[in-house]
Amino acid sequence: MLNLVRKDILLQKNTLLIMLPLLIIYLLSGSSVTWVSIVFCIVIIMNAFAFDEKSSINLLLNSLPYTRKEIVSSKYISACIFTFLVLFIIFIGNLVIHKEMLQWEQILITISIVGVFISLAFPFSYLFKSQYLLMGFGVSFVIYMVIVNTFIIDLNDRIRDLVQIMFSYSNSQMYLLIIFSVMLLYIISWLLSIRIYSKKVF
Repeated sequence: MLNLVRKDILLQKNTLLIMLPLLIIYLLSGSSVTWVSIVFCIVIIMNAFAFDEKSSINLLLNSLPYTRKEIVSSKYISACIFTFLVLFIIFIGNLVIHKEMLQWEQILITISIVGVFISLAFPFSYLFKSQYLLMGFGVSFVIYMVIVNTFIIDLNDRIRDLVQIMFSYSNSQMYLLIIFSVMLLYIISWLLSIRIYSKKVF
């Protein structure tokens, strides 16, 4: 399985070399470090995922001595590695360019949002294809609006109250709650993706 992770990293080598100058440009322009981190993490991770969606690649992977569980697990491990790699580059770049350390809050927000996105995107992409991801999120947004306007009119208020309850905890309690929630969602997503991929026919 480690070879599968290594394969993902090597295949993204050129992408990383292209995106590194862009990352530095964004840091020099004074853009939001958190926003830049999130966008770059998601782009690199989904680019690595999309490469393996070709039927020929799937046939090759499934002909090698790897189980489908290992193939899926390698994607989740690679996603973590890419996230920490981007954060490390931004940490160093921000330190050199702006002489500032990244705040723990920025790192936590980036990891949490990327983790939630991957937890939703990977099972969807295994079930359909990543090219339908934008369409899927668009449909989800429409469904959400229908629910808010028809069935649960105060849903936005409930979400706002939930967020306020979370922020009423002390910082350490809130951070632990966020980390635990994202990890739980990530594990559930991983198990769901294994189940979906194991039933696919190539």
